[in-house]
This record gives sequence, structure tokens and C-alpha cells, in this order.
Amino acid sequence: MKRIKRTQDYEVSIEIQEKKFINPPREAQRSAVVNRALKEFSYDLNALHEQTKRFVPGKMVYHFEEDRKQKILEKDEIMENWLIPVMRAMARVVTENGGDILEIGFGLGVSADMIQEYPLRSHTVIECNEDIIDRYFVSWKENYKDREIKLVKGLWQDTINDLGLFDGIFFHTYPLNEDEYLQYVNASITFAEHFFSHASSHLKPGGIFTYFTNEISSLGREHQRSLLRYFSSFTVNVIPLTLPDDITDTWWADSIVIVKAVK
Repeated sequence: MKRIKRTQDYEVSIEIQEKKFINPPREAQRSAVVNRALKEFSYDLNALHEQTKRFVPGKMVYHFEEDRKQKILEKDEIMENWLIPVMRAMARVVTENGGDILEIGFGLGVSADMIQEYPLRSHTVIECNEDIIDRYFVSWKENYKDREIKLVKGLWQDTINDLGLFDGIFFHTYPLNEDEYLQYVNASITFAEHFFSHASSHLKPGGIFTYFTNEISSLGREHQRSLLRYFSSFTVNVIPLTLPDDITDTWWADSIVIVKAVK
């Protein structure tokens, strides 16, 4: 079976060589499924074409000459100002249930401040970088002496199984080395995908998970299917961004999707 989609801008073709691949009871059903897949891919191409018109050039910064777990990072390596509206939107989402919040990655404490603007029972932070803890977390916590705040030192991979259940989980960390970049950025729909199962396991029923999505105006089908393997539902909100032309290679588009995934 072969199908071709042609426009004045591009041509896409798909040829299925294995007879058992996409093999429902009737040939018409097979044809309908393949046509749908081709149509969806074509639609995605057109949507991406329009979205890329709004990209800024950005600059490529290669971070992985050394492992970043204990690297002393400059402020703009930890977080740039354009991320502030993203952090605010994520903090608003993750605190909707109040209760106990888990934050993966502390950074400069910007998102932690925003989380603390909402009524909570407790706020647990996992952070592996000793320099970030010493420079930012210790002084930040002094501003909230009357709050229930717990620091868990180490990688989330090494510590999360010792923690209980939460009403909300906020995930905003980054690949620590080239292997993580290749596996969890290049080969995944979103960096947070490898954390989905852990988030689900550590949320109370009805608990909320949010993360940096790497999506511009909607969620792709792969992304949706991955979420629904671990969560009962999700909603999305698109927020506009103001980006400098020389933004680093984390992001280029002038909007981003904020996800609220519910256990």
C-alpha cells in the first residue's frame, strides 16, 4: 500500500511493505487509517510552517562538555528572564489543590517564590547542585521561616522513592550530561517524559503534575498518548512569550503550552 500527499510546497509519501502492519478486518479500514495518518502529518507540517515564522534566531550554547550535576552555573544558565511567565503559569497550575507540593529543581528560587504565594501545607524541593543550595536555597528559605519547607539533597532519581504522595508536582530541571540530552531531549517528545511514571506514582488521586512542555500551541498526538498512559486527564493553556533574539537554544517560539495533568 502506498499513499502520497502533494501540495505546492512539499510532497509526503508513505509505503507500507509489511502486510500485517495496520491490518484491521477490512481493507477499507486500513486505507482510512493510513489516510488519516498522512493527513495528520500534513496538517502538522502546515502548522509548523506557520509557527516557525514567529521564531527568533536564538544562539546555540553547548552545555555538555562536563557533567552539570555539581557545575557552578551562571545565573542565565540556570534561568533566563523570558521564563518568568512560564514559571508563574506553572506555579498557578500546580498549586490548585493546595496541600503538599513537590518541586523538582530549585534554580534561583523564582518558581519556589511563586509557589509560596498560594496556601500550602508543605513544600518539598529536590535539588542536587550543592552550589545552588548554598547560594540560593539557604537564603531563600530564610524568607519563609514559618512555612513547612523541606530540602531533599540529591538527584530525583536517587531520592524520590523515599518520598510520599503529593497534591502537586512541579518538574523543571535540565539534562545533566550529553547522554541525558541525547536520550531525553533528542529522542523524546519532551524532556519530562521520562519522569511521567514517577510523577504519577507520587501523586495523590486528583493530584496535579506540570512541567516544561517544549510545545508551542498544542500537544502532539505522541505527547498526548504518553500523558494518558499515566494520568486520567490533562488540560492545556497557551501563554504568549516575549523573547530576545539572542535567547539560548532552550526555546525559540513566542508561545508555550502549559499542561495540567491530573492523576
